Amino acid sequence: MATDLENYFNNTKGRGILATADAQGKVDAAVYGRPKVIDEETVAFIMRDRLTHANLQSNPHATYLFMEDGSGGYTGKRLFLTKTEEEQDTERLYALRRRDHNAIDETPEQRGPLFLVFFNVDNVLPLTMPRHADG
Repeated sequence: MATDLENYFNNTKGRGILATADAQGKVDAAVYGRPKVIDEETVAFIMRDRLTHANLQSNPHATYLFMEDGSGGYTGKRLFLTKTEEEQDTERLYALRRRDHNAIDETPEQRGPLFLVFFNVDNVLPLTMPRHADG
């Protein structure tokens, strides 16, 4: 049985931003695809060993902002997240990875390690900002 979040992300086109901060509070934001919905309380992202991943080693909190395409304003969801665990280069990661990425002819040495990072969904809020009548 699919969850509400799973249905939403499987059926809604848009773009997402994952925001993290390091232990000192220095913020980063990066474009990320839709999360892999594990269950109603857990999502995961596949990431490389870059700034977002590094930030999560010292500060487990993140926010994912998803903006729907074609809504005429700003509609979507904000997910408030806490990292719970991660795994590196596992079969589960590659099973969740999109087929088009699996077709890329890269060796692990060329692309570096991949991480499947799991988050508890602490809160979900709408992203809404109506279109202005004057513009």
